[in-house]
Amino acid sequence: MRLFTALWPSEAAVRHLSRAVDRLPADRLDEAVAGLRKFRFVEPRRWHLTLCFHGDDADPDALADRLDRRVARLLRDGPAAPRLRLADAGVFRGVLWIGVRPETGEDDAALRALVGAAGGDPRGYRAHLTVARWVGGRPHRDLPALFDGYAGPWWQVGELALVRSDLGRSGPEYRTVHRAAVTRETSG
Repeated sequence: MRLFTALWPSEAAVRHLSRAVDRLPADRLDEAVAGLRKFRFVEPRRWHLTLCFHGDDADPDALADRLDRRVARLLRDGPAAPRLRLADAGVFRGVLWIGVRPETGEDDAALRALVGAAGGDPRGYRAHLTVARWVGGRPHRDLPALFDGYAGPWWQVGELALVRSDLGRSGPEYRTVHRAAVTRETSG
């Protein structure tokens, strides 16, 4: 069992990106992935932003308690939950990713505060969502260019999720084992 803390994009953001992937011109996609071994798109239900990877031996109860304490402190003292959008694209080794753009500088600070609350390094964090993977070969420069100008709808982060990942026959299976709300209660 592997554990990580993640943000799940809104349903509207997932639908929007899914439509963009489905509408990629087949000829341009074929050219951009030529020479990549086992290129495949990640299923939209698995799309997430990893804030911190906790590893194979992490204690889910201890992580949930720590996450709750840190989020409570953030809600008391820190910035509000960030507004984000999926935008642009890039590649890491074996990964095509869609970037994550905060709406304002305050939203960027809020996202980095959530990374810290999750146990990650806010300074070195590069927010992204993995949309495709491959196991070998060098990507053509046109692969991330397929998403030039892409920008999805804005969404407000509502919670952090402590997620368990188990390797199944068709890839990793994710199950949320704990949720921590990151929005302040409003009295009305």
